[in-house]
Amino acid sequence: MIKFDFQTFTKSFINIDEYNDILNKKNDYIKKLKECSMTGWLEAPDKDVITDIKITSKYIKDNFNCLIVVGIGGSYLGSYAFDSIFKSYFNNNNFEVIYAGTTLSSKYLHELSKYIQNKNVCLYVISKSGSTLETSITYKFLKDELKRKYKEEELKNRIILCTNDSNGKLFDESIKYKYKTFTFPKNIGGRYSFMTPAHLLPLSLNYNLDEIIEGYLEGQKLYDVAFEYATTRFMLFKQKKYIENFCVYEENLGPFTEWLKQLFAETEGKNGKGVFPVSTINTRDLHSLGQFIQEGNKIIFETFIKVANSDDFVEYQKKELQTINNIVLESVINAHYKGGVPILQIELTDLDYETISTLMFFFMLSAAFSALLFEVDPFNQPGVEVYKSEVKKKFNN
Repeated sequence: MIKFDFQTFTKSFINIDEYNDILNKKNDYIKKLKECSMTGWLEAPDKDVITDIKITSKYIKDNFNCLIVVGIGGSYLGSYAFDSIFKSYFNNNNFEVIYAGTTLSSKYLHELSKYIQNKNVCLYVISKSGSTLETSITYKFLKDELKRKYKEEELKNRIILCTNDSNGKLFDESIKYKYKTFTFPKNIGGRYSFMTPAHLLPLSLNYNLDEIIEGYLEGQKLYDVAFEYATTRFMLFKQKKYIENFCVYEENLGPFTEWLKQLFAETEGKNGKGVFPVSTINTRDLHSLGQFIQEGNKIIFETFIKVANSDDFVEYQKKELQTINNIVLESVINAHYKGGVPILQIELTDLDYETISTLMFFFMLSAAFSALLFEVDPFNQPGVEVYKSEVKKKFNN
């Protein structure tokens, strides 16, 4: 169960009449959203694709002991965030999934090559365009490593691709070498691709896909509250609250906030508009960034994600540590609000697959609405292409 409160600690900061006027236009914005061309993520995934993912997942588990996901940005953050929430901090007995392709660090790749020397590895390479620099370099490096150990026929069984169905380097490879390939849907962008093979294949190795999908579809009931969240953020921006701090009190939710930062930054950060997303993991960051949030420049508002219950009981002075953690959370909300910081609250009764999947759909829907309120295209990222163009110029010189 998820509870939302976007009123208690924000209403004193916004113009209620203007706020209600925007809320009354909700159906207009829903219509605008559904008229966009990149909204395949609003629907349930294809059943035949899910069956194929489950078959491929069994093949991977039966033949290998490690999957390396090679992708960056929207090609990996969704599954990485979900996986980070549920895997053990220390004694991880899950099927091993390594997320690579996110860095150009030679030290990282060198150490990765050493680490997998005695692993029975399968590569899963994800790139919609097939030409993303970080992904391409990491894939070539790892493929060259595998070529030293395996003949071409065996290598073919160790590479799975996820790319578009018509052109690009990965597409050409899929045809030439007959690699197992999943299609990255044309009507879904990377950061909205949680319900595609890009993310569902890695997750299927350790988690129940049916529960994840069921939770995602539950999110389709949250159009009203998603538009309310987007409207509240938009109104706070108009009051010069330009930064949103996503605040969590569980370390394993840290990667989830990284997913949130990409989702909102790439969706609404265009044409000189948009809220800048940051994140804090408390109580750690209360002893660093907390000072600025409490008494610094009042350009910040916060979205707190609270977990009400925990199955892991640790006590201190006859109080469960989870209770103490939430006492601190509630105290911080009160303190920051008194310090002039608007607060939005999302409470998760429990951490489970369905709840997190529902929450991910809610945030994707909210981000899309938010971009439409800012009058920008929710589904492009032209600014990202600028650095890619600069890299190509220098790389080819």
